[in-house]
Amino acid sequence: MPISRLSAVALALLSCGTVHADSVAPGKPATAITAELNQAWLQRLPFSDTADFDDARRGLLEPFGGVIANAEGREVWNRRAYDFLDGNAAPASANPSLWRIAQLNNIAGLFQVGERIYQVRGLDLSNMTVIEGDSGLILIDPLISAETARAGLELYYRHRPRKPVVAVIYSHAHVDHFGGVRGVIDEADVKAGKVRVIAPDGFFEHAVSENVLAGPAMMRRAQYMYGSLLPRGERGQVDAGLGKGTPSNATVTLIAPSEVIGQALETRTVDGVEIEFQLTPGTEAPAEMNMYFPQFKTLCMAENATHTQHNVLTLRGALVRDAKVWAQYLDDALVRYGGKAEVLFAQHHWPTWGGARIREYLADQRDMYAFLDSQTLRLINQGLTPTEIAAKLATLPPRLAGKWYSRDYYGSLSHNVRAVYQRYMGFYDGNPANLDPLPPEEAGKRYVEAMGGPDAVLAGARKAVEGGDYRWAAQLLNHLVFAEPDNQAARELQADTLEQLGYQSENATWRNVYLSGALELRQGVARAKARNSAPDMIRALTPSLFFDYLAVRIDAMKAADEDLLINWRFSDLGEDYALTLRNGVLTHRNGARHAKPDVSLSMTKALLDRIALKETGFLKESMIGGIEIDQGRIKLLRLLGGLDEPNPQFNLVTP
Repeated sequence: MPISRLSAVALALLSCGTVHADSVAPGKPATAITAELNQAWLQRLPFSDTADFDDARRGLLEPFGGVIANAEGREVWNRRAYDFLDGNAAPASANPSLWRIAQLNNIAGLFQVGERIYQVRGLDLSNMTVIEGDSGLILIDPLISAETARAGLELYYRHRPRKPVVAVIYSHAHVDHFGGVRGVIDEADVKAGKVRVIAPDGFFEHAVSENVLAGPAMMRRAQYMYGSLLPRGERGQVDAGLGKGTPSNATVTLIAPSEVIGQALETRTVDGVEIEFQLTPGTEAPAEMNMYFPQFKTLCMAENATHTQHNVLTLRGALVRDAKVWAQYLDDALVRYGGKAEVLFAQHHWPTWGGARIREYLADQRDMYAFLDSQTLRLINQGLTPTEIAAKLATLPPRLAGKWYSRDYYGSLSHNVRAVYQRYMGFYDGNPANLDPLPPEEAGKRYVEAMGGPDAVLAGARKAVEGGDYRWAAQLLNHLVFAEPDNQAARELQADTLEQLGYQSENATWRNVYLSGALELRQGVARAKARNSAPDMIRALTPSLFFDYLAVRIDAMKAADEDLLINWRFSDLGEDYALTLRNGVLTHRNGARHAKPDVSLSMTKALLDRIALKETGFLKESMIGGIEIDQGRIKLLRLLGGLDEPNPQFNLVTP
């Protein structure tokens, strides 16, 4: 399956598996109501404004429309799968606004952005930027996979001199901005000082740790968010909002930074190119930075300003981002660079040219995130709940709502204002009836009974569907499906309902979520298959994070009576850890040892990496001496053998 954005680290570390769909039936046609609603969008937005298409094509040196394969010949990226978008008007089964951004994201290839600045776009979800230094190349964000990054660099070399890569800059700690690094540089050259790898403060920690502990759940939900199992087509996945999608069968890599940007503003010269770095922690990523190139009058906004409203909270799940801080850093960039920059590019979508346009763009993006924060808080203080706020703030102010780069292609106004509520107020909306609700199955049974039984619920849902009230039909049928998961009529009608909601959605991730739910209601949950872990991610896993992960796999109630004191030494690191299992909870202390342990063991971190990569096993190594266990062997093996296994394919639309 495609490696999902942001959760690929967790996917690699946890070996959650990949999914396999034997066949995907085509979706049903759009209903007349859906077709009419989608047609109305053509009057709501300025479709006659085609400036974005001009910008997206500007500087095109060579289009990309082919296929990229891995070393085994398996397809990694296929631009041809999206040929159905080219030159065609939006069908009834797609929102015209979403179709428009999908067509823009289809414009793929090598582009010249400005003097000595090039971009590879459309080879996976993100962009790779190439800056020509005095003697070599500076690359910003080498895509998700080694295969796509390597192909992108070769695309550049077909048009420009084959100079060596002398520096790689990671703009932030999300996997689509570093995963392809081994496709463009060799780690030996980094260690030898031939290649610089530059990243913002906190990059390595967040690149490895984000999503590890909740990784399996995030990975599962990301399948819905990115439409991983959907066919590419006008009734399936058409886009991901930030770009087309994520590659499959890909090699995700990571090379640790050799230099860290630690000051709020810091200027460095890289191969003759002066770069001013602006750290923006807590915005789109925990560790992120903008970059200004004064000699080119060019500003890189990383992923802090793109041609869409971004996520304050992603649908796959994550820590809530701070919309207020995001707006403040956008304003800082506007003040510092707005009067200087003549070109602005980001690591998704296409650039913006011209000082006046750049200033308006940055100001609008700032206002959008500030609106999310301030207006949600205003309504919180009037006593509105998250759902009520989402209904009240149904649109941005008119001037913002009319800008294409403020539309809901990736984030959405609806789920972002609820995320702001969550950041400030938490899950509870203040209504005592919602303090301790019944779980979905139990609530579903009671709702169905209260509404007169399954037949009555189906009848009510069919009436809602016939009237185009799909949101209400989905809520009704959700109760019935959870009350009676084997009710085939309910499943089929719910699938039809979700499908129409997907066809109507302007948001790419909402569409993917709705259509993925419909697919699984019809065909069931795809089975999981074993997959190879990414060695770089495994090796980057710190012992402390490994112990944190062990802790979340212990069933506390089963282990509640089993107290253990464990001294765990990593001989190659010279590090000791004191682990305590008590009340079913595993905790650890770094640099400590218990005076009277129940278990004592010593091993290398390198061996732990090999075990995590399934190159060997813990039991085997404990028998042949790779792991030295001084005492408590049986207790330790019993603990490790009883760990819970994550469920990579748990149900989402059924109990």
